[in-house]
Amino acid sequence: MTLVLRSPAFAAGGEIPVEYTCEGRDMSPPLTWQGIPAGTRSLVLIVADPDAPDPTAPQMTWVHWLLYNLPPETEGLSAGITSQNLPAGTREGINDFKRTRYGGPCPPIGRHRYFHKLYALDTMLADLGTPTKSQLEAAMPGHILAQAELMGTYEKTR
Repeated sequence: MTLVLRSPAFAAGGEIPVEYTCEGRDMSPPLTWQGIPAGTRSLVLIVADPDAPDPTAPQMTWVHWLLYNLPPETEGLSAGITSQNLPAGTREGINDFKRTRYGGPCPPIGRHRYFHKLYALDTMLADLGTPTKSQLEAAMPGHILAQAELMGTYEKTR
């Protein structure tokens, strides 16, 4: 079975509802997954926007959320999940808002793409503290059993 990542809040390639953005409640969208491969010891979730600051001339990837060491028996995350409600053992990295919790889409100009990437790893990662995206990705090579991606878009209305 292939690893699949979905959200009941938006379709792949569809628009992320405003409640999950800076114009709404700025809470994380609900996510579900299936097809975790045998031998998976932990999961990593990275949510990032490669279109920052302007999709017509992107200059950086803006990181919105980093989670690692999610237990492999986890089947998803509920909408608006907080640090206190994450599955036991889950660690958080630091995003480009300089915080560990989810930061919703808030593009300064144009329609941006937001990639939610889930990785199944054959190991529990060492305690990385509150890693950046690059530090987290540097710990993963050689351990990725499978990965899945869900992309949603958003453009500010105001």
